[in-house]
Amino acid sequence: MNAVHRVVALVRPPQSTFELGCAAEVFGIERGGVPVRYAFGVCAERPGPVATLAGYDMHVTEGLAALERADTVVIPGWLPPEAPPSPAVIEALRRAHGRGARLVSICSGAFALAHTGLLDGRRATTHWARAGQLAERFPAVQVDPDVLYVDHGDVATSAGAGAGIDLCLHLVRVDHGAGYAARVARSMVMPPHREGGQLQFTAPPHPVQMDGSLAPLLEWMTTRLAEPFTVDELAAREGMSARTLARRFADQLGESPGQWLLAQRIAAARELLETTDLPLEAIARRVGLSSATNLRRRFLRALGTTPGAYRRAFRTTTG
Repeated sequence: MNAVHRVVALVRPPQSTFELGCAAEVFGIERGGVPVRYAFGVCAERPGPVATLAGYDMHVTEGLAALERADTVVIPGWLPPEAPPSPAVIEALRRAHGRGARLVSICSGAFALAHTGLLDGRRATTHWARAGQLAERFPAVQVDPDVLYVDHGDVATSAGAGAGIDLCLHLVRVDHGAGYAARVARSMVMPPHREGGQLQFTAPPHPVQMDGSLAPLLEWMTTRLAEPFTVDELAAREGMSARTLARRFADQLGESPGQWLLAQRIAAARELLETTDLPLEAIARRVGLSSATNLRRRFLRALGTTPGAYRRAFRTTTG
């Protein structure tokens, strides 16, 4: 059986409740029918009331000693970002990393992580609006302002807001496989996977019309992955031109219809590789990739490994 993985979020005033909620929702909620794999807690340098940006205080009972028991430490934002962590916080983070804990930042939490020196010489990201500030303050860090998240295994950083959920779900997938992560994502009514290299949702050059959500179409597509789709057919279903549909995908999802659909097919293939003994040809047909050869090619390009190697690494008989 898998041991429970302890995740501890390090908060500080004024704490963003959304970024903290990203980690708490993924790692801290018990879900019916989903095995409990994580224990979630919160700590602060000074236990007691911690002011939040939401107009209320949190009461945090644990101090930095909680980091000594953490398998993963999450820094869910750090405001103001120009305020350096105290020497005690920096030492506690370095000590946790030194004994093998994974350090994870969400949004402006990358600034606190950068102060530890653990990002020097490595790629990292933060909210696109603060990326220039991070690069200027920490020139040894290779700041990538475009991606959703960067995971080095021992240290990971994410962009702002919802990208924190993407990173947390990615870490669940790394820890327990795509099948388990998909069950967590489904309970959150979230897509199971967005690649870290996907572009952040920076301010668009024109106003985005968010009425006319793509959600019904996306749901329809995900239940019919085995069927072939063209952009023209999808656009006709929505009563719009292919150009308009492509623009809505770019505005709402940051990618083209084809890119989004391929990502769903790869995610579905990963789950089938983990949870079934189906041959590659059958999996390819079931997820709409037509053949084992095409599945291998798409899989290798997306994940850097083959379906067979992935199955050997992640095949599981438990949920």
